[in-house]
Parts: sequence; C-alpha cells; structure tokens
Amino acid sequence: MMALLTSVISFIVALGVLVTVHEFGHFWVARKFGVKVLRFSVGFGKPLFTFRRNNDSTEYVLAGIPLGGYVKMLDESEGAVEEHEKHLAFNNKPLFSRFLIVLAGPVFNLLFAFFAFFAILTIGEDGLKPVIGGMTESGIAIHSDIEIGDEILAVNDRPTGIWRVAVGLMASELLDTGHVELTVAKTGGQVKKVVLSFPANLLPEPNEVVDRIGIEPLLPKIKPIIGTVIDGEAGHKAGLKQGDLIVSVNQKAIETWREWVSLIRTNHNKSISIQVIRNNDILQMSVTPKEITENGEVIGRIGVSPIVDENIARDFYSSYSLSGFSAMTEAATQTINYSLLTFKLIGRMIVGEASVQNLSGPIRLAQYAGKTASIGLVPFLNFLAFLSISLGVINLLPIPMLDGGHLFFYLIEAVKGKPVSDKAQGVFMRFGMFVLLSIMLLAVFIDLSRLLG
Repeated sequence: MMALLTSVISFIVALGVLVTVHEFGHFWVARKFGVKVLRFSVGFGKPLFTFRRNNDSTEYVLAGIPLGGYVKMLDESEGAVEEHEKHLAFNNKPLFSRFLIVLAGPVFNLLFAFFAFFAILTIGEDGLKPVIGGMTESGIAIHSDIEIGDEILAVNDRPTGIWRVAVGLMASELLDTGHVELTVAKTGGQVKKVVLSFPANLLPEPNEVVDRIGIEPLLPKIKPIIGTVIDGEAGHKAGLKQGDLIVSVNQKAIETWREWVSLIRTNHNKSISIQVIRNNDILQMSVTPKEITENGEVIGRIGVSPIVDENIARDFYSSYSLSGFSAMTEAATQTINYSLLTFKLIGRMIVGEASVQNLSGPIRLAQYAGKTASIGLVPFLNFLAFLSISLGVINLLPIPMLDGGHLFFYLIEAVKGKPVSDKAQGVFMRFGMFVLLSIMLLAVFIDLSRLLG
C-alpha cells in the first residue's frame, strides 16, 4: 500500500512540476509580447485553489485533475474583446509572436531537462566502476576487441565514470546510429578505441538494447548482509532489517550478495523461505519477490540493498560528477541527443520499425516515479529530465490539439499569407483529438498488459 501511495504521489508531483514548467513557458513569453493572460491553470476541471496577485489580471488556479494544464489568453476567437483591449488579444499579435508563444511550452520542457541534467552532473552520483566483468555469447561485445577487465573511460569521447552512465550512453548512441566508439583502458595500462555496432537493418528495440550489447559489470564478492530496506517493498513486509545476514534460501546456502540477488530475480511472485542471522540469533522468514519488468525481462524484486565494506567500495565503486562549463556542455549534449533520439524512436514506431510496446502510459510512469523517488534525489531528477524531454518532443509533433499542430497551422499561414480557415482547423482538431485518445488508450492497455502479465 505504501509503495502504491509513493508511486501516485511521486507521479502527481512529477506531472505537476513539468506541467507548470510547460505552461509557464507559454505564460512568460505571452506576457513578454504583451498578451493579456486571463488564467494560468495547473490541472483541469473544478478549481481547488485560486488566487490573484495585486495589479495582476491573471487568475492562478490549481485544479482537481492533475493530467495537464492550460494558459487562457485574451482572444477574439474565444469571446468578445472590448475595443480598448484588442491590442492585448493573442489573435491580434503578429504571426511570429504567436509562433514563439506556442513554441515556448515545449522549449521550456527541454530547458528544464537541461537544468535537471546539469544539477545531476553537479551533485554527482556513486556507482560501480565501468569495468567489464563478463560478456554474454548472444551480445555484440563478445565479437569485438573488448576483454574482461577493460575499463570504459569514454563513450564517443564523452567521459563515463560509473557503470550506469557508460551503459546509458552506449545504449542511446547505438539506438541512434547503430554504432558507438568506446575508449577503454586495458588491464596492462594501454588505452584503446573499440567500436561496437549493430547491422543497419537490425537495430534492437529500446528495451532490448542493453541485453544485445551483452556486457556485465565487474562485481565485488559482497557478503549477503542487508543494508537499506525500502519501506513498503516485499523485504520490508517480510521483516528484513539492516544488518541481517542471509544464511540460506530454500535450504540452499548463500555466500555472496550476487547469489542472493539471482534467487530473488528468478523467484518472482513465489514465496521463498530464508534463514537469517540477527544479533547472533537464527531467524526463519519467508518473502515473496514482487514481479516487475526490467529492460523487457520479468524479474523479482524485494527492495533491499547490501552493506558494502569501505575497502571493497574503493576498489569497485567510484563517483561521477562534472562542474562548470564541462557540466553545462554535457547537460546540453544529453538534452539535444535524447530529444533527437525520442523523435527518431517515435518515427520508428510510426513506420513499424519499433514496437508500440515501447509506449509508457500513466501506470508505468507512476511506477517509475515511485521507484526513482524512493531511491533518491538524483534518480528522481533523472526521471523528471527524461519525462520532460518526452513531453517537450511529443508536444512538438504536428498533431492538432498539440502545440506542434498549432505551429503547423502557423507555418501554413506564413506560406499562404492568411490563416487556416476555422472550418479546416475544426476538422483537424477533431482528428487530432481522436489520434491522442487512441494513443492514450493504447498506452494504458499496454500498461495493464504489463501489470497483469
């Protein structure tokens, strides 16, 4: 119950932040161009909270349905406008001004992603060193010059530092172009360039790309001692506590954390008996790993992490952070690259080169929000950045009802020299509504199919 509540609250907070950023973009640029803004609403439906500032004609609203928002501007197409205010109406502004006002929403989403990535890089994060500990026979890495023990220093000349960053950069570059260049340090000390590539016509699905690379990190042999226990997860419900030493699972002796994780992952939705030592007492417990989908694979999770010895941490773990201009440059590169990659993946889905199973609806997004929020600030910021990019890119698509649809109408107006007729806009708007509802229903159906297996 606690995990569900965390997911719902985290999702509402995430959506609220990103909707506010998006609508503030429209609001701020509209004000700069002298448009009178009547209402700034976060959420739809019945207002829960409203206020006005002194000498400000805008009504600020927090509404009950947290699935979007809107900025209502003075506009003759939506009602009568008094003569002395016609110069403040949106429809009476030059075409270029109207274009920039509409464009500002998606642009502010992309700017938010940039600042989120910058914050993540500045704060820094800890993780496994990007050292190759194993390779799968079905992956492309085993057919390259990569060897076990190699440390990945950079991906396409962008520094890595930790395993998550290295794999994330590799996956995004491979999805984008089908090939990537790694800078690796060999065990002997020499530095070498290694290229990984997929056949041009056999690019993997986004949720399969990491498995298709086929590399595994070098993991320390950590004792199976419980460190952090996440509230509401299966481990917490079973009664596991920090400091518990896992002795056996289903009467099978456990010596390393990796063995413990392997058994948890392969026993999703199955009750397993465990024996732990706590304060020199031997306790018998049972736990049922929750079934989740990770990178397209169904696994079990109980929400616990190990206690790591400081000496081991120095040898196997490192920190990754950037500062100043380097952080700004990397943040900008990530924002641009992930935005372009999102456009390309949408295009691949449209032409049938990628599965619609890559769509995520509100259920899955809520799960991601709750999971990242429960881990910490940096993972949640990362989630917000990617979600903000998705919202920004999707809103730029030339679909009526979206900002991109309005921008498309303005481009036609620029070419023709006159606005698209109200009748034509009405037809396209209805079509756009049908497309959006269809996509939303499909995403929810896919979410439910994942949830129900």
